[in-house]
Amino acid sequence: MKPRVLVLRAAGSNCDLETAFAFDQAGGAAVLLHINRVLENPALLTEYQILAIPGGFTYGDDISAGKVMANQLRFHLADHLRAFHQQGKLIIGICNGFQVLVKAGLLPVVDFAAEQSVTLTNNDSGKYDDRWVYLRINESPCVFTRAMKERVYFPVAHAEGKFVVRDESVLQELWRNRQVVFQYVNPDGGVAAYPWNPNGSMADIAGICDPTGRVLGLMPHPERNIDPTHHPAWTRIGLNREADGAALFSNAIAYFT
Repeated sequence: MKPRVLVLRAAGSNCDLETAFAFDQAGGAAVLLHINRVLENPALLTEYQILAIPGGFTYGDDISAGKVMANQLRFHLADHLRAFHQQGKLIIGICNGFQVLVKAGLLPVVDFAAEQSVTLTNNDSGKYDDRWVYLRINESPCVFTRAMKERVYFPVAHAEGKFVVRDESVLQELWRNRQVVFQYVNPDGGVAAYPWNPNGSMADIAGICDPTGRVLGLMPHPERNIDPTHHPAWTRIGLNREADGAALFSNAIAYFT
């Protein structure tokens, strides 16, 4: 039986179809569901092995990016999401989904009562950035990145993607627990400056996981590079290769199969 993936959407989600397609292509069975259906019947979560919160601009990013949806999760679904996580299931948030996870209390640890210690805020450039970037994948417990190559190429598309921490102790804790999964790098693999770090994120951080490795949030879009033709230079580099993002979704499905 194929692992079931719940792609949770809300008003303003616009990467839900691509995310569902990526999981389907990887061998899963993805279902698109509006958050209102889950709020009406939280028991629906028990029917799925993976929860995915896709990119977009949920609720128009009113207040701040992802905050309204984050509050829905934090104040109405906390017990059910905690149980989901404790059952060994997977959660991923991409772009706006990453913003939702950190503001809901699902990253950097699953703790809905904790004070928020990290966030995603306005890009240093002061504008919406849509470009392709290089990422280094660090050693971590992250289920989604197992056996992936060290450097990948994903697009970003956001205005509030700057990763910041409350204080230095939070950053040290992330490094100590090996929770920094993705970092922006320049084309040679070195320290990134703009535009390779497109938002000014602290320590060039593009994505983190929780200490178990089963909750992942990242700003770049792996679902937009799951086929060789998605690469902007595919006519030059050819089609005889796996697209960089495909392995991330395959890893999630393989975890249950």
